[in-house]
Amino acid sequence: MITETGKVVALKGDRVWVQTIRTSACQSCAARSGCGQKVLAAASGGRANQILVMNSVNARVGDEVTIGIDEQALLGASLLVYALPLILMVVASVLGHQLSGGHDGAAMLAAVAGLAVGFFAGRKWQRAGNRDYEPHLVRVNRITSENCP
Repeated sequence: MITETGKVVALKGDRVWVQTIRTSACQSCAARSGCGQKVLAAASGGRANQILVMNSVNARVGDEVTIGIDEQALLGASLLVYALPLILMVVASVLGHQLSGGHDGAAMLAAVAGLAVGFFAGRKWQRAGNRDYEPHLVRVNRITSENCP
């Protein structure tokens, strides 16, 4: 499970908005010299992100929470977002080239159409109520007067 700590900033029905600060673990990573994550983290400047997640642990505004997503779900979402459109683009391009008798213009138009269908299909699949690809609350650390020194 990949986890991140954040703070609940708002409630919205049965969901909560969790604010996280992007951090980078580049200083302790052995591959930092050959990785693009260091550059991306430096460019973002540690910006705050807000994520809407299901409130499964009864979190309240001000609570520090841990959100998580399963590694397999992240891999599946990556394949859905990146691989599906590219595969459909290549297949449509080949079909367009074959069906048009070898015209490159038809192959290019079919490639664009295949890419668009791939993006649309991925979006529809994600919106179809499939919550496997969504992060969820793992635990809550309530800030109370007993926890303060």
